[in-house]
Amino acid sequence: MHGPEIQGAERALVAKVDFLGRPDAYDPKPADVMRRETHMSWVFLTGDRVYKLKKPVHFPYLDFSTLERREGACRAELHLNRRLAPDIYLGVVPLMETSRGLSIGGEGKVVDWLVMMKRLDERFMLDRMIEDRCLGVAQINQLIITLARFYRSATPTFLSPRACLVDWKRSLAYNKRVLLDPRFRVPTGLVQRVDLAQRHFLQKCGHLITDRLRHRRIVDGHGDLRPEHIWLDDKVRIIDCLEFNSRLRVVDPFDEIAFLSLECDRLGASWAGNYIQHRMKYLLRDGPADELFTFYRCHRAVLRARLAIAHLLEEHPRTPEKWPRLCATYLKLADRSARKLEAGLRTP
Repeated sequence: MHGPEIQGAERALVAKVDFLGRPDAYDPKPADVMRRETHMSWVFLTGDRVYKLKKPVHFPYLDFSTLERREGACRAELHLNRRLAPDIYLGVVPLMETSRGLSIGGEGKVVDWLVMMKRLDERFMLDRMIEDRCLGVAQINQLIITLARFYRSATPTFLSPRACLVDWKRSLAYNKRVLLDPRFRVPTGLVQRVDLAQRHFLQKCGHLITDRLRHRRIVDGHGDLRPEHIWLDDKVRIIDCLEFNSRLRVVDPFDEIAFLSLECDRLGASWAGNYIQHRMKYLLRDGPADELFTFYRCHRAVLRARLAIAHLLEEHPRTPEKWPRLCATYLKLADRSARKLEAGLRTP
């Protein structure tokens, strides 16, 4: 989109957000509406429902710039997230322009699409349960059973081993390039040390990754298995998979488990991450070598560091003071895994 088109899209988005932020936009009318903005969406919490409006954005990894693309993304989100939260994702509804203004459903012209969800109790989010120190082994076991069932039934995906290793090397190089941007003032020696450990692993042990491919262990997974996407209430629900880019969901299940383990560690529940790792290895009976799991953790930590600090490249970053601190936390975790990787590579 060019300048005038961008301005028009921004004005239209402001009008939609203002409308969806009003209680009288909904039937039945809730007492209030809570708004939450993410990198790609606006989320509206209304009584026992949640409505998600995708922003008309275009990034290298996604394109929501047209009404048709946003509809397709909404329908993909509904379909894919019903794999792990079938009773939460209720439908896709149109946002209409009528003679009386905007309306959810009804007669008129479709101007956007909304994902409608059942609202979950935030007390049972995994990150909140860790923070409140009310997470127990029973809830973790239910999560492990759900994940094991999901990965057993997930569709295997075949990639060329050569192309797969090229993708890994490209990812490492991109992470390093962003983190070493002088505008961010990230410690150069730390980034280079962690990057070197990862590249040494790929050089000497890249076959551990390609073996997983050859044995059909790479699947269409969740793509963003973070504690804030996991609810442990009366049943396990896992929301917000990466619907917008199928390539980002093509993963080794233990890459996702390594990510979840990393996040539990960051939040102060390393015991939970370790327990999930070992139980999943037993239940799936195809766990990777410990060195590969460590590499996955290391890469995920560097990736999260890069994503955190890259928020500062936005024109108007939200909570700019947050991102350097979070980047430093992830790099500290990455360094721990990198040292473990290097020690393993030196062992005869």
